[in-house]
Amino acid sequence: MRATTRLRRVFRSLIVLLPLAAILAAGVPSRAQQTERAKKLGARLMCMCNCNQILTACNHVGCSTSAAMLKKLDQLVARNEPDDLTLQSFIQEYGERVLAEPPRRGFTGVAWFIPGMAFALGLGIVLLVILRWRRRMIAAPAGQNLPPELLARARQQAEHETED
Repeated sequence: MRATTRLRRVFRSLIVLLPLAAILAAGVPSRAQQTERAKKLGARLMCMCNCNQILTACNHVGCSTSAAMLKKLDQLVARNEPDDLTLQSFIQEYGERVLAEPPRRGFTGVAWFIPGMAFALGLGIVLLVILRWRRRMIAAPAGQNLPPELLARARQQAEHETED
């Protein structure tokens, strides 16, 4: 009887502890992913599973690509390698498209300035158009572009209305 009672206790303990252990293990990220440095580096990389998401934000269930990339990132962070070498390691493996932000050199450097230049150019054009419209309004006051006959008729109508 004693052996049966012990087996029941062990079985009950396993029923309670195994799901609890699984939940705890799934919810705890690896130690390196908890550091700010690993989060910062992961935010600078793209997941290469073609989801077009940041590595640390890839939300595909069971994405083996992001899991492998995060594991490699964890290893490099645990080795305490400099950020540049860590990023360079990913660039060598996946190419520059792994970077979430393109480097600011060469043609991609120009791409960083195009939105600002386009905004400034558009703002300049809008200001020029407004200035020209204002000059036209000042140069031609109301009523000077109307024919004299139409002005005379309007004056007569205004006089009749004031008499009534």
